[in-house]
Amino acid sequence: MGRNMRSPTLNDVARLAGVSYATADRVVNHRGNVADKSVRKVLTAVEQLGYVRNVAAANLSRSRTYRLAFLMPGGSNPFFERMHAHLEKAASHLKHSQVSINIVIVDAFAVEALEQAIEVVAGADYDGIAIVGLGNDRLVAPLNALRDRGTRIVSLVSDLPDSCREHYVGINNLKAGRSAARLMGMAHAGGPGRALVAVGSLDAPDHADRLQGFRTVLEEDFPEIEIASVIEMRDQSALMHRMMMEAWSTTEGVSAVYNVGAGNEGLIDALRIMDRPRRFCSIVHDLIPPTRRALEDGTLDAAIDQRPEIEINRALTLLRAIVDDLPPPPMPELIPAIFVRDNLPDETV
Repeated sequence: MGRNMRSPTLNDVARLAGVSYATADRVVNHRGNVADKSVRKVLTAVEQLGYVRNVAAANLSRSRTYRLAFLMPGGSNPFFERMHAHLEKAASHLKHSQVSINIVIVDAFAVEALEQAIEVVAGADYDGIAIVGLGNDRLVAPLNALRDRGTRIVSLVSDLPDSCREHYVGINNLKAGRSAARLMGMAHAGGPGRALVAVGSLDAPDHADRLQGFRTVLEEDFPEIEIASVIEMRDQSALMHRMMMEAWSTTEGVSAVYNVGAGNEGLIDALRIMDRPRRFCSIVHDLIPPTRRALEDGTLDAAIDQRPEIEINRALTLLRAIVDDLPPPPMPELIPAIFVRDNLPDETV
């Protein structure tokens, strides 16, 4: 009968490396102030022994608090209001686990405002931050400077340039746009159509990707459906209402509307007063109270929801792992839910 094999300890690492326990501890827990030669010896011993550091014990011994920040758009966007509410609940729950979360409000689609917010968090010594990204090269330098200081970065909902974040948390927006086009094509049953498309901003990677995916499927599989116009709404409900009514009155043969971003309240109000043809298709993103009611009464046909509560939970789990220099936990692709009036979930009380 064989003997039980015990796991290697930090004492074993120190002994094999020929250094003190304190030196080995400083190396494996990234506390610095160790000569390069000793660092190499300890890392070699770690690899030879297959030593795995006990993150929980290390954090407990240091009374470690994870300091995290979330840079997110504010304003009256119901999607981000939903995300803020869940993050606040998570923050209240996690404070007992030594996790401190700060929400930094940033103007939507404003590159300069996001730059300024990054400067603010750079001076606050956060362990990790999650950012609702914009695809602008002006963000690369300040984000890389933040990473050089040891801050871990993930993008949330809308991606950042690959070079300046560790991971992206969110749905595949190309697939989301493709799904919207597939639904629209099915609704037209092989017949012709003209679609009005609304976007918040083409500077937002999630909106640009959705539009690209939408265009691709229409061009490849439903060429009889043309995009009559693409209107940037800045996710503003009042602007959405006004510009949608103008586009409706000046565009012949409109048979469908697809809203890539937010501002759905304005779109819904417009749809309710438009003299729409009997066969008409309306698709939006995000299941929020106004879109739910519009699905129930038939104003909208489908809502593609990216499940923001799951995105927040994944971002928190991922940040804590990479702050501890652990590999990211296994996370299957986040598939958006497509809601019609017949499969709406029960409303929470």
